[in-house]
Amino acid sequence: MTRSTIFSADDFGLSEAVNDAVERAHRDGILTHTSLMVAAPAAADAVRRAKTMPGLKVGLHLVTIEGPAVLPPAAIPNLVDAAGQFPSDQLRLGINYFFRPAVRRQLAAEIRAQFQAFAETGLTLDHANAHKHMHLHPTVGALLLSIGREFGLPAIRIPAEPPRVMARLGVRQGIGACALYAWTQLLRSQARAAGVRTNDHCFGLAWSGHMTQARVRALLDVLPDGFSEIYFHPATEQDNLLQRLMPDYEHRAELDALLADYGR
Repeated sequence: MTRSTIFSADDFGLSEAVNDAVERAHRDGILTHTSLMVAAPAAADAVRRAKTMPGLKVGLHLVTIEGPAVLPPAAIPNLVDAAGQFPSDQLRLGINYFFRPAVRRQLAAEIRAQFQAFAETGLTLDHANAHKHMHLHPTVGALLLSIGREFGLPAIRIPAEPPRVMARLGVRQGIGACALYAWTQLLRSQARAAGVRTNDHCFGLAWSGHMTQARVRALLDVLPDGFSEIYFHPATEQDNLLQRLMPDYEHRAELDALLADYGR
């Protein structure tokens, strides 16, 4: 089996600092793919930039936690607060998404609205994934796939970071990481049944927000056979929004990693 790798950036549209980094990393670096938050503050700016970069593959970064919704709060009162923001409580959201029919109906409506908003940008839908990997939740994953196929969704990210590979890099893999890796098989099975393509491996979970040049170099030396995605959270600066949402992330270091020459 051969190896192939894509380099992707999440949170496109979150802020202009993120958009600046995505554009620079694609034009001057190794970035090939990015995922758009369609209701984020700088989404319009992101779409404008993407249309000047035909080689950049853009997908939907579905927001069902800790971020803005497309639909107004009155339409999805069980999902968001008065400002239209999803909460950050992953456990409570997961329980509600699974057990409450009214919440599931609102969730389906919001997921459809986000795919529709992406379609209205005029960009080609290359893939989809979810903010904080919420598509690993069986309800969110099933809705993303079923609704996504209505919009021609061709591929999704499976956030499956192989424990054995990370162990070779000195990253301790506890029970939680191994359980999460096993759990990704459910999403992979859902995608296979829907006829949607997936990656074989994904890197960026253990080092989320800290994908430095040195770590990328080490990772490239041990990539397994198959199709790998390495994802990043780059930004040119840590603006107020990024400072509030991801205060410990090394956004600029991740941009520098995407701009580095790895002799590939």
